[in-house]
Amino acid sequence: MLGRVNHIAIAVSDLAAATATYRDTLGARVSQSQALPEHGVTVVFVELPNTKVELLEPLGENSPIAAFLEKNPSGGMHHICYEVEDILAARDQLKAAGARVLGDGNPKIGAHGKPVLFLHPKDFNGTLVELEQV
Repeated sequence: MLGRVNHIAIAVSDLAAATATYRDTLGARVSQSQALPEHGVTVVFVELPNTKVELLEPLGENSPIAAFLEKNPSGGMHHICYEVEDILAARDQLKAAGARVLGDGNPKIGAHGKPVLFLHPKDFNGTLVELEQV
């Protein structure tokens, strides 16, 4: 079911500073910031040869990233995203196996313009998992 790792997401309190660190200190190529109001975040992607790192900053007080940063003020890894070929088939297979899909269970459009779902971290060793259809 799982394909390659699409990205690893890191929650940050200052997106501009985090972007500068990756770009200026580490020499990485970074995207322009993109606001995703439906997900409550602003994102930047750090482009790597084999995957991406997604930097997430809260967009509004009700952002799930704001709640994450309250518990982890220095930021940290928020989730890992795996690619799947058919997100609905993956969802149905996971639900049949007892995994919990967050939200209403229906895919939303993610930062790459493709359908995504999130899986409950308690079902995956404490890690929030995102699935993205490719």
